Amino acid sequence: MQNSSGGIALVGFDADDTLWRSQDYFDEAQQRFEQIIARYVDLEDAGKRLYAYESRNIAFFGYGVKGMALSMIEAAVDITGASIRAADIGRIVQLAKELLQHPVEVLPGVRAAVEAVAARHPVVLITKGDLFHQEAKVRESGLSDLFRRIEIVSEKDPATYARLFEEFGVAAQRFLMVGNSLRSDIAPVLALGGWGVHVPYHTTWAHEAEAVVAQGGERMRSIAAIAELPQALQALEAVASDPQVIQP
Repeated sequence: MQNSSGGIALVGFDADDTLWRSQDYFDEAQQRFEQIIARYVDLEDAGKRLYAYESRNIAFFGYGVKGMALSMIEAAVDITGASIRAADIGRIVQLAKELLQHPVEVLPGVRAAVEAVAARHPVVLITKGDLFHQEAKVRESGLSDLFRRIEIVSEKDPATYARLFEEFGVAAQRFLMVGNSLRSDIAPVLALGGWGVHVPYHTTWAHEAEAVVAQGGERMRSIAAIAELPQALQALEAVASDPQVIQP
């Protein structure tokens, strides 16, 4: 493994809602789910009820469309007291199929920003979710040629990042992660002593919003748009290269 001093040696990128649109489609599917449920019960918090099923089911189904679809079906059966019609279950399944088939829309400025970073550092893509769906999105995005490695993982937590650092041959203190999720992209990397650039998206799944960055504030930046990434990276590089910086 490389020495932990000497600045940033590797930059990782999240995919969904960092490089291309994703959560918008899930939000739309949830709205349509709520419309289906409204045919049976008058329920103002159907979205919160669905999230309760989704969060409990992550351990069984993982992340992604298929897990959401199974949670929708379970929630629909329970919320309606098992009165939901088979045709409406079919509509929920169709929602999942449409989610799996939506076009990949790369966000403005992404390719230029990734290319600018890749001109200075090797870059890798680290994303989580359903393997087949994520592979298809990476392929259709037209961005795969920019990355030295592409990793699709079941979870993005400190243990997963630590394993990846070992495989990459890089110390955590020399790794920087770029992403929209504090929970999945920033907090775990900071906890290991790495660096982060947070690029908030206009909508975030409730699960990804559940994060507290308790330490490492000097090792991260928040930017309004991906076009600001090269400048944020340069600023963090200056800090990372300072021998006086105390690493965890």
